[in-house]
Amino acid sequence: MRGRVPVATGLAAAVLLLPMTSAQADPKPTIAQAQAKLKTLNSKADKIVDDYNAANEKWKKARKKYDSVNDDYQKQYSQVDVLRQTVVSIAVNTYQTGDVSMLGGVFYGSDPESALSGMAALDQLSQGRAKQLAEYEAAIQGLKNKRDQQKAAYDEANQTKSDLAKKKADAEKLVKDQKALLKRLGAYNVGNTKSAGITYTGSASGNALTALQFAYKQVGKPYQYGATGPGSWDCSGLVQAAWRAAGVSLPRTTYEMWSWGANRRVSTSKLQPGDLLFHPGFGHVGIYAGGGKVVHAPQTGDVVKVVSLSAYGSLAGAVRP
Repeated sequence: MRGRVPVATGLAAAVLLLPMTSAQADPKPTIAQAQAKLKTLNSKADKIVDDYNAANEKWKKARKKYDSVNDDYQKQYSQVDVLRQTVVSIAVNTYQTGDVSMLGGVFYGSDPESALSGMAALDQLSQGRAKQLAEYEAAIQGLKNKRDQQKAAYDEANQTKSDLAKKKADAEKLVKDQKALLKRLGAYNVGNTKSAGITYTGSASGNALTALQFAYKQVGKPYQYGATGPGSWDCSGLVQAAWRAAGVSLPRTTYEMWSWGANRRVSTSKLQPGDLLFHPGFGHVGIYAGGGKVVHAPQTGDVVKVVSLSAYGSLAGAVRP
């Protein structure tokens, strides 16, 4: 007679034969785990968003450079056209009975390089016109140089735009992860793009007062990476706009702000209202409001707010604009 299968052994076998159920799948993260992951994402976001902002600023500068060179090119082209007509007139007057058709490529060609290659033919003109011809030759060479600069600036702008697109894609992916976690935690705050903010009643004075009054008027508006107002902000966008309202021009990114303030750094134990407060890594910045308070645009899923210094987090340093 066969012995009984032990209960424990039988249960184990039964479990092995059962199909996988949802209960055996990886459990959903707890609130604490989700919050820890969100903290990690927010830390990464500081760097990615600042990289995006830096790339965006580089793109705008490259585009502005291209526009400037292109505008200069067009103006010089018009001036060369005037000189070309002068030289044509010289040629016609000098060779009333001669054949000037061979000079057509020099006088009427739209390509500066073609004009330069044909300049030797101008030696047939009288030496008394040397000055006008020299001016024309110099203008043609200058136009060619401008054209080359124009192409270089255009290529630079295009390459920068490509880099910007990649930075934007990185930021978008991270923001998507942040939003998903925040919604799971029930902590996603859409904010109000038309928020009237709150009134600053602290001890600031002078241009620091103006900057803080501006920043406080933005309280309640949503954080949006890359945003510079008026309906949404990222951290450096808010700080830059607030101090611009006070007549001080700050760079766009947090890293640039920290570098800009190399000779304006102050001890975090001697803060004054208006000082810029940086997190470790210099990927985030806010404005000290006095009385142990900071106004800043935190991260995705949050709004411009006023918090205590302890809630703001660790400080890497401070700059006084």
